[in-house]
Amino acid sequence: MSGSTIGKIFTVTTWGESHGAAIGAVLDGVPAGIKLCEDDFLTDMSRRRPSTDKVSTKRKESDTVKIMSGVYNGLTLGTPISLIIFNEDQHSPSYDNLEHTYRPGHADFTYDMKYGFRDHRGGGRSSGRETAARVAAGVVAKKILEPLGVTFESEPVLKEDIPAGDSVGGTVSLRIKNVPAGLGEPVFDKLDGLLSRAIMSVGAVKAIEFGDGIKASKTLGSKNNDEFINKNGKIVTKTNHCGGVLGGMSTGGDIVIKAYIKPTPSISLPQKTVNDKGEPVTLEIKGRHDISIVKRVAPVLEAMCAIVLADELLANMSSKMSNVVSFYKGEIDE
Repeated sequence: MSGSTIGKIFTVTTWGESHGAAIGAVLDGVPAGIKLCEDDFLTDMSRRRPSTDKVSTKRKESDTVKIMSGVYNGLTLGTPISLIIFNEDQHSPSYDNLEHTYRPGHADFTYDMKYGFRDHRGGGRSSGRETAARVAAGVVAKKILEPLGVTFESEPVLKEDIPAGDSVGGTVSLRIKNVPAGLGEPVFDKLDGLLSRAIMSVGAVKAIEFGDGIKASKTLGSKNNDEFINKNGKIVTKTNHCGGVLGGMSTGGDIVIKAYIKPTPSISLPQKTVNDKGEPVTLEIKGRHDISIVKRVAPVLEAMCAIVLADELLANMSSKMSNVVSFYKGEIDE
């Protein structure tokens, strides 16, 4: 299966299935000398982990991240970092009735059409469980961005009056502050395009907006354009309708993103479907599932943005000859 790796210089490959022994990620291109220990993963992993509220799955995973390589004496070595998260609370028998049945809203049918075979236990690679590895990788990406003061804020919003047996979606608003200007490429690797690809790779996301988004299509250029001003000796935009990206490159302003999350497809209400022989089936999904993943997906989206920005930050080091001369000449002078 291809398509499990993201990035050009800072690369992340996730691996593992929902009901396998473990999931994890391999990170390459991480600069040496970054402080990193297993406790650094606790905060973001706990945000993704199921909570005690009424909308989260009852599956209980500690989501403890173990560093298997690439770190010595608390510092990254510059070599590949392997992270592993053991699965501890999978109940595979709950999925026995799904081996030959296609769940509405899931990837069961498309997996069979592509590979002719699938792991029906919890959805395999298409399960939301895979996103734990992304969050772990995002912690390392944030470590790369941290010295520049880059910070992430997310605000999940979901409907609370949820009918029994059903599920709901919602939105997650992201604001990324202190991103340096000039990240991204002006043609096929536009920063908003790269961020969109990363965010849309999260299975629950169905739409995305930057800045004013759809509203921009309903206004005038004179109102939508962000005027440039000199603020305390720094050139910035007076407003931020563009969401921090112009011409595919960061402006230095806040990157503002809104992601739209679909309802969780696993519901206990009866649904009409077919099995792999095309025979009609009435399905009532059992097992432990989220009523909404909106809150839990917020740290996943932060992680995906952090991975893209860390990669673009490193790639941008080669955008100007002055960067190369400054680095090597400074090193020689020392």
